[in-house]
Amino acid sequence: MDGGPILSLEALRRLEQAAAGHGLNLMRRAALAAADWVTRHSPPASPLLVCAGPGNNGGDALHAALALRKRGHPLTILQPIAPASDECRAARRQAEKAGLSILAELPGGAPPPALLIDGLFGIGLSRPLGPAWQDLINRLNRLDCAKLALDCPSGLDAYTGQPQGAAIRADHTLTFLCHKPGLFGGPGADFAGQVELAMLDCPAGLYPEAEGELNRPPVAALARNRDSHKGSYGSVSVIGGAPGMLGAALLAGRSALAGGAGKVYLCPLDDRLPVDPAAPELMVRPADEAADLPVADVLAVGPGLGRQELAERLLEQAIARAVPLVLDADALNLLAVRRDLAALVAERRAPTVLTPHPAEAARLLRLGGAQEIQADRVPHARRLAAGLNSVVVLKGAGSLIARPDGYYRVNDSGGPELAVAGQGDVLTGLIAALLAQGLDAFDAASLAVRLHGLAGDDYRAENGGPIGLAASATMPRLSRALNRLLAGI
Repeated sequence: MDGGPILSLEALRRLEQAAAGHGLNLMRRAALAAADWVTRHSPPASPLLVCAGPGNNGGDALHAALALRKRGHPLTILQPIAPASDECRAARRQAEKAGLSILAELPGGAPPPALLIDGLFGIGLSRPLGPAWQDLINRLNRLDCAKLALDCPSGLDAYTGQPQGAAIRADHTLTFLCHKPGLFGGPGADFAGQVELAMLDCPAGLYPEAEGELNRPPVAALARNRDSHKGSYGSVSVIGGAPGMLGAALLAGRSALAGGAGKVYLCPLDDRLPVDPAAPELMVRPADEAADLPVADVLAVGPGLGRQELAERLLEQAIARAVPLVLDADALNLLAVRRDLAALVAERRAPTVLTPHPAEAARLLRLGGAQEIQADRVPHARRLAAGLNSVVVLKGAGSLIARPDGYYRVNDSGGPELAVAGQGDVLTGLIAALLAQGLDAFDAASLAVRLHGLAGDDYRAENGGPIGLAASATMPRLSRALNRLLAGI
């Protein structure tokens, strides 16, 4: 899938008004885009069930039905209530004039269609659906057929990803004009299925300023000259690995090597490790009471760090260094309780990247818990990035990468294969490696998140499912994914 902009709902409405002012019939264009999608993905003359709601999303569906009948598809059209918008009323009149039969109730006993086209509700839905609508959506979900949602699965909040009582569980979503973050994050990732953007040939000059985009960061800056050496690709120092948690620091260090850093130091709080047998390239420098951190281009603090007094002192020392800094895990938990350290992070001039999961983000924002973050992920990620003057990676389905100015990217690679201990440490090391090679903080974090997801996608494709990818087995896949992107494959 190509990238694409994300507009706020208000900006999207302004775009629709501007398009109408220029004489563009977006409803017809959306309908033709839907019909073309069906033509590409369904056998000729396969039976379709078109579900049309009372608003403009229903108008899209009715116009798509007209186009699909001309292409030879047998149709059953369901519109449970009368149209409520002028555009939908006009679409229904055209459908009836063309001889299409429109049912008010879902017929019982009929064989399931080859494809259900969902145009019941669009992206403006932000209220819970009533019992009758919830019952209909649940019945449609039980139909044994593929399901295509137009713009957004009906019943899903397109911006938070939260179902409004019930939502169509689509296999595919064809969204219009811009991407919507709720199709990729939280529960919305499971309801939307595979998402495709149709920009409807709307002129770029009509688009208002985007608030974000799908995560497709540039990679060209990582291309390597033959005339280079290890010093050309920067150095990373990983600080963490308290007793009992040494593996976290090892994973981050190995990941930094796999991500292309020229040199990687490992500074464990557990001083019993003289060398990493699996990656002897790691230069182990135990962080004892008197030790200074090694001089490095990038510091990654937090994997297995713990919260003891030494951990706090090392974190303070890292924050004071005028180099890019990646903070994860217990470094974030320490910031949540040491507000003085959080204030120092916000004052840093060098780039800082924070990589919280939802529970860590809730602690940093002093909210009730992860559920509060998950209920509306985008504003929380943006608030955290602004408050700490940092690039924030809010991990989870549809990971968000937010800049301090509020602009963000939504990631669509990866899935449940990455839901295993240690993968956060892998991501931390990878971000640090990309920073060491000269990417700015936003692009380094974005590319690391995308590569991490692509490594998971590769595993799932090769193994027929998401189960069994250990964090330690992810590193070679990171290198392959990065090399493929550089080669344009």
